[in-house]
Amino acid sequence: MNDLFRPHLRRFIIVFFDDILVYSSTLDDHVAHLETTFKLLLDHCFHLKGSKCSIGQQSIQYLGHVVSSTGVCPDPSKIKVVIDWPIPSNLKSIRGFLGLTGFYRHFVKGYASIAYTLTDLLKKDNFIWSDVAIEAFNKLKQALTNALVLALLVSI
Repeated sequence: MNDLFRPHLRRFIIVFFDDILVYSSTLDDHVAHLETTFKLLLDHCFHLKGSKCSIGQQSIQYLGHVVSSTGVCPDPSKIKVVIDWPIPSNLKSIRGFLGLTGFYRHFVKGYASIAYTLTDLLKKDNFIWSDVAIEAFNKLKQALTNALVLALLVSI
């Protein structure tokens, strides 16, 4: 898919495996971008499933994020999972928590320094849940609930 859309990637198309996101500043541009996209798909015998298409939206959930004209932010349903995450009692649980929060690290200023205490627990024979670990765990949860909205770059 990336080869197919290469001339248009990051200009008005983002592709992740078989998920295609077409974005535009104006409705006229969007129609033109969709025509280009559909023509390329048709010319290369790709088919779209109508029930999986969402066209002309102001915002959309895409790969765990909400993308809109104001920028990109974490999907609130994923942040709810972080907020509801129970205090880890073993390495598997802390790995899962760090994996999920790490996916959204770009939205948290100083993520690495906040997560350091928890990451340190992953070292061999080092899983000792302490008050410092609880503080880091809660601070990371709080940081994600106040996550930044990342602005989209405008092509010039």
